[in-house]
Formats: sequence, C-alpha cells, structure tokens
Amino acid sequence: MNNRQLPSFILSYQVYDIAFAQGKHVFASVGADGSVRLFDLRNLEHSTITYESEGLAPLLRVAWNKQDPNYLATILADSPKTIILDIRMPSTAVVTLSAHTQRVNSVAWAPHSACHICSCSDDNSALIWDLKQMPKLITDPILAYNSEDHINNLQWSSAQPDWVAIAFNRKIQVLRV
Repeated sequence: MNNRQLPSFILSYQVYDIAFAQGKHVFASVGADGSVRLFDLRNLEHSTITYESEGLAPLLRVAWNKQDPNYLATILADSPKTIILDIRMPSTAVVTLSAHTQRVNSVAWAPHSACHICSCSDDNSALIWDLKQMPKLITDPILAYNSEDHINNLQWSSAQPDWVAIAFNRKIQVLRV
C-alpha cells in the first residue's frame, strides 16, 4: 500500500463532513459556513462552492450518490430537511425532502440504485425515498420505519443492498428493505 500523504490545508470554516465521489478525484465538504464545496485531489489549493444554504445555515452531512456522481445529498444542522443537489446546476437544490418532523441526522444513498436514498431523524423514523420524479416535488417516502428512539445514524449495505442498518440509543437494528 502506498502511504504517500497529500499536503494538508487549513480552511477558514469548521468542516463537519466529507464524501468522496465514486471513481473520481473529487470530494465534497460541508460545514459551519453553510456551503457545499467541491475539491479536486489534483489541485487542493482551490475549491468550488456548488451550494450555499439559505441564510448560510450550517450543513451537517454530505453523501455522494453511489451510482450517479452528479448528485449529492446534504442536511442542515437542526433541520428536518434533506437537500438533493445536482452539481451540474450549482446554487440550486433539485429537490428538498421534508417529511421528517424533527432534525435529520444522517442520509445514505442506495448502493444499487441512482434514485433511492434513506434518511433518519430524531423523530424515530428512517425514510426511503424514490427520486425518479426529480425535479418534481417529492412529498412522501416510499418506505418508512419507526424505531423506539431517535435514530442517530444509518448505513445502506453495499454488499447486501436489501439491508439498511440503523443506530439508536444503545442498539443497532438491521432492516430488510
């Protein structure tokens, strides 16, 4: 394994999350400044702001679509909304998913589908969304699971795409989709 270390750099804002694009030299970051920034590993001295939240509200998480590298999902800190972005159309959300009633904690794209994403929230729910109709308004998830407590995190299995794992309280549950 090559242990070559790339140069590090200091940003002027707190970074809360990063995600790499599949098979690319590109990664995205989100943070306290309310922006989604794209970086290229071949030139780390520059970044491109592809989205800024309304009022520059902090962005907590970012997830790259595993099948279509044009799409990202991000969540606002302390917000029940999940924002879907198309990097080909900077500055504009393609769709905002807003069926959660409390803050969203995590999102995960399906490893086998370009149009399915799962979000989880403090409202004890994990919701799976079908985004085939984008950019039309999407109001309802196609599947919903309610746990016994706030769901803190989730992962969609890349080896077994019929399974989503959720974490809440002191438990982990594996759900068949």
